[in-house]
Amino acid sequence: MYRQLKNISFYALVIVIVVISVFPFYYAIITSFKTGTALFVVDYLPTSLDFTNYAQVFSNDSFIRSIWNSVLIAGSTVAFAMFLAVTASYALARVRFRGRGLMLMSILAVSMFPQIAVLAGLFELVRFLGIYNTPWAMIMSYTIFTLPFTVWVLTTFMRDLPVEIEEAAIIDGATPWNIITQVFMPLMWPALVTTGLLAFIGAWNEFLFALTFTASETQRTVPVAIALLSGSSEFETPWGTLMAASVIVTVPLIVLVLIFQRKIVSGLTAGGVKG
Repeated sequence: MYRQLKNISFYALVIVIVVISVFPFYYAIITSFKTGTALFVVDYLPTSLDFTNYAQVFSNDSFIRSIWNSVLIAGSTVAFAMFLAVTASYALARVRFRGRGLMLMSILAVSMFPQIAVLAGLFELVRFLGIYNTPWAMIMSYTIFTLPFTVWVLTTFMRDLPVEIEEAAIIDGATPWNIITQVFMPLMWPALVTTGLLAFIGAWNEFLFALTFTASETQRTVPVAIALLSGSSEFETPWGTLMAASVIVTVPLIVLVLIFQRKIVSGLTAGGVKG
């Protein structure tokens, strides 16, 4: 009886957490199909399928351009972050040198600073480098804030790889670059997919830096474009169009997570169990 009650309580808690997590997106989908006064009527089940809001979003050339900007910036961020994180994790996990632990802690300490705390300094750096209002401003800032997580996850994963594999490659004459690319990387796909996907999601959803480092409409990313859809008051805000745009930019992330969910779980649990 106690075990059944425990199981029921556990599943009830899971259902509550899932509902709380999924309901905002579900309600956004329902609202995206409403127009006019129907937007202010609370419905928990779809009453009609009106694609007017989606048509307005896709007919907005600046919003489509913002999507491509986000794809370019997020993809470039993942590429740079993965390259730097893989090479850094090899050095931190496999090469013995003085100060290795201190360096790991320093990398972790970078992630402790909130974005707003470094915004002014990073803005001055962006202006000094002459990359203000260009994609490189976001790529650089996103890569900086993505590296601590990616380096820590990949370093933990690489530490658990058998030393014998590396020793055999060294005996065969493999260079460190050959070991990284031909020996370790094929074994690190779960961790690479996890860190890469989370870095992509972080860059895709980032708002503060994208708003600060861009001035022209052609350089805006999706979060900024969605924010600028809002009107000056509640009644001037095109809620239907806003919800449709939010759904459009969220669905690709959900699809990616569903496709790679097994590798994400494997990557996040890397290093948790040692055998």
